[in-house]
Order: sequence, then structure tokens, then C-alpha cells
Amino acid sequence: MVPMPQATPPPPALHPAVATWFERKFPEGPTEAQARGWPLLQRGGDVLIAAPTGSGKTLAGFLMAIDDAYRAHQDGEEIRGRTRVVYVSPLKALAVDVHQNLERPLAEIAQVAAELGLQAPAISVAVRTGDTPPAARTAMIRDPPTFLVTTPESLYLYLTAERSRAGLAQVRTVIVDEIHALARDKRGSHLALSLERLEHLQARGHAQRVGLSATQKPIEVTANLLGGTEGGVTVVDCGHRRDLRVSIELPGSELGAVLSQEQLAEVVEHIAAHVKGHQTTLVFVNTRRLAERLAHLLGELLGPDQVAAHHGSLSAERRRRTEARLRAGDLRALVATASLELGIDIGPVELVC
Repeated sequence: MVPMPQATPPPPALHPAVATWFERKFPEGPTEAQARGWPLLQRGGDVLIAAPTGSGKTLAGFLMAIDDAYRAHQDGEEIRGRTRVVYVSPLKALAVDVHQNLERPLAEIAQVAAELGLQAPAISVAVRTGDTPPAARTAMIRDPPTFLVTTPESLYLYLTAERSRAGLAQVRTVIVDEIHALARDKRGSHLALSLERLEHLQARGHAQRVGLSATQKPIEVTANLLGGTEGGVTVVDCGHRRDLRVSIELPGSELGAVLSQEQLAEVVEHIAAHVKGHQTTLVFVNTRRLAERLAHLLGELLGPDQVAAHHGSLSAERRRRTEARLRAGDLRALVATASLELGIDIGPVELVC
């Protein structure tokens, strides 16, 4: 493991389309994980980024890979039909979610490129898990995606079959997300073997390894897992805890055994005032009935299109649509029960009630 200095390196020079997209999307600039990780990633070394949830780690890993593809296309390199990036997630749900979130930035960056009069590369994304239909698996072998999103077990199977293995011979970057979840058991050993097999396939030399995680201790063990037989992983440690402000707020009147209508109205107005002061708010409740009721009451104050409910009685399709709206920033507030899985990327959330 190579220790990472605390000083923030200068930001790397990005392809004009990528740089313009990022400046428009994130006018406040890069997060610490991105600012410290990008110069190292652009130099091509193996990097482990440890940062709290919501600190932009996934984009820290992906944006340099997207930038690399745009630069290669600009230099005349063929992009289509070659897998350049393998993204490995220990969770199937997370892999599918990243697939959805990767395609949107790619489309937006391509649009920016067109505005600038530049030609965007034909970047494709495909998900390979145990749930992937046979027809989709065959299509990936026939026309390898630029970004392959998969799980450790599916990567192993991909490396086992001769035809699919051949499509991984020109990988430039391997991103391992939530790597701490793999470092603690046999799944990590299994992945370490797959990473070495993937390295052995490379016709162009070493495939850069990027590890991402919010919780890693001891971090040296995780770095050794990522580095494998070669080692030499540079660690960007931004800590594992975010700055949080926690407060307990009560109605002005004395609480009783049963919440009165007046107190409920006071609570709803209080929550609505908080929602108005933030871009996105999650409101957790105990029951499905309360989720629907509170969403309705908040909708009367904030507007029906600004608030939605999320609970287990809703269809899976309706829950997915609601999650997509939350992720896209179309909702001011989401009232949810435990049915809202926080293991997926739900976008920026400023406040939780």
C-alpha cells in the first residue's frame, strides 16, 4: 500500500465534453474523493478510494473511465465492440442501479459533445448478473459492451467461457464497488482470483484497478485485496463519517397517548417547513397507512407532484418509478416505510425526518 498525502492535487484536464458536463451538473465543484482521486486515476495507477456514502465515489471512478474513452475516440481509437471498463458490485440490485445511472450521464455528455461540435464515441453499457436473460448474454458476447456491469460470481462465469473471456482482452479499468463487503469472506478470495485471471488476459498490459468503499478497516487489508500479486495500491482516505446535524423536535403542546388532529397538523406543517428549505427530503414512518396519509397531507401543503409515498403494498413497477423520480430530483419529499432500500443509489438527499 502506498500512503496518500493529504494535500489535494490539482484537478486533471478533462475532455471538453466531459469537463463542460461536469461543470454544468456540479457547479459547486468536485467532492474531496473526486478531487483527490482523479489525478491519481488519470495517471493510470491502482487506487483505493475510501469516503463516506454520498461523497461521489462512484462518479469518481466512472468519470475518468468515460474521459479516457472520449480521449481514445478523439485520437482515432476504435471504441465499439471492446469492453474497456468492468464494474464489479457485490449486490445485484446495486449493479442494475448503476447501469441506470451510468447511461443517463453518458447520454448527457454525448449531448454536450454535440453542442460543442464534437463527435461522441459509441459507448454502450450492459449488465451481466445471474438474472440476465440468455439472449442478452449472447448479445454481449457478439457485441461486447464498452462498460460491463457485473457481480463477482458473474465475472467468474464470464472468464470461464472461451467466447465471453475473449471479449475482456482489452479492459482498461476494473472498478470494484463496496469492496469492504468482499474483503471479509470467501467472496473476496474468489474475486481476487478473477482479477488475476482478467489481468492475465490483457493484450495491452495492466488493467487499472479502482476500489470504492465507505467502510474499510483495516484499510491496508482492503488495499492488499485490490492490488493482488502486484500490490502498489495508492489509498485516498477521506474518512468514513459524514458531518451530520441531528436534532429532536417536538410539537408545542404536550404529547398524549394518542396524537390529536391538531398535533398531527402541527407536525405536518413543521415537516413541510423543513422540506421547503431543502432540495430533497426523506420522511420515514412505521406503517403503510401512515405513509399514504402523510404523503397526502404534505402534498396539500407542497403540491401533489412534489410528494410521493413508498411502501410494500405498492407494485414493484410503481416503486421503481418513484425511486427514479427521487433519483432524478423530481421529488421534494418521499414518505417511506422500510420498503425503501438504501443499498441503491437514491440520489442526493439533504434531510431525513
